[in-house]
Amino acid sequence: MQNNSSYPPEKLHHGGRLRAAAVRYNLPLENWVDLSTGINPNGWRVEAIPAAMWQRLPEDDDELVEVACQYYGAPALLPVAGSQAAIQALPQLRSSSRVGILNPGYAEHAHAWQRANHRVKTVTPDQINDDLPNTDVLVIINPNNPTGAFFPIKQLLDWHAQLAERGGWLIVDEAFMDVTPEQSIASYAARPGLIVLRSLGKFFGLAGVRVGFVCAHETFLAQLDALLGPWTISTASRWVATHALQDSTWHETTRHRLIQKSKRLQLLLSQHNLSPDGGCAFFQWMWSSQAESIHEMLAHQGILARLFTTPLSLRFGLPDTEADWSRLNKALKGIADNKT
Repeated sequence: MQNNSSYPPEKLHHGGRLRAAAVRYNLPLENWVDLSTGINPNGWRVEAIPAAMWQRLPEDDDELVEVACQYYGAPALLPVAGSQAAIQALPQLRSSSRVGILNPGYAEHAHAWQRANHRVKTVTPDQINDDLPNTDVLVIINPNNPTGAFFPIKQLLDWHAQLAERGGWLIVDEAFMDVTPEQSIASYAARPGLIVLRSLGKFFGLAGVRVGFVCAHETFLAQLDALLGPWTISTASRWVATHALQDSTWHETTRHRLIQKSKRLQLLLSQHNLSPDGGCAFFQWMWSSQAESIHEMLAHQGILARLFTTPLSLRFGLPDTEADWSRLNKALKGIADNKT
């Protein structure tokens, strides 16, 4: 599918647009429970950042790369300004290609490849094997956003091998992988044509520092580094990322906490006849022909879920406090009562 849109290209909208929701529904910001992003609501607590971090240019030879390689189990990686920066840059490193992108999935992937005039085709998991011979680049989100579906490492490596034989790429977006590190493919990323994206935004709850990583072969990383240019991440963000990645006690505690909260959310939705069709440790996802009306009813009560139109569905992130859980329960009960 060729991109024929006018410049500037249409900007996609995502979760977390709380100010826009506050205006639309005439509710003050402080009255909202934001479940639209899938970000860990109890993120890593940032300590006081040393004053010197604000006065120095970023230094690539600090500890960040070494610490990140150890955390992700990657042979080599490149820090970037959030995985979104990599998503936008990767299409610029290939000539016109046939790109298969998982659907449903994170929409920025298709948007970036289309904008760079590649031929994009969206594929469901069941279509990938049949389409692979006619594909140069395959983009997988693992676990998938918004469905939460996982792809086994063995399957991913098989797809990569087929693509790599003809100079193709397998791109695996692992933004939600931190709770299940044993299912990550990052340790194989030294293989040419395998590109793994990671981010501090979801698990660490540090979306605001804009830090992500590209795990890949060193030659490829050098090409990407040259394209992005110097100082892509601020000194302060590098400092925060280094310390967060080293906090192994927090990692283990948080993995357990997120799993338990996600199970609680799954049960709560099911109790109100909104049983999820998928999910992972960060969110629960449900398909429904009434998704738009449910989204509206929740929003009028100050609860912001993430509405998807293709397919028509809702994604619920994890509530933060017990008061938030109580508000969600009350709102869902009201919706269930309206249906009966």
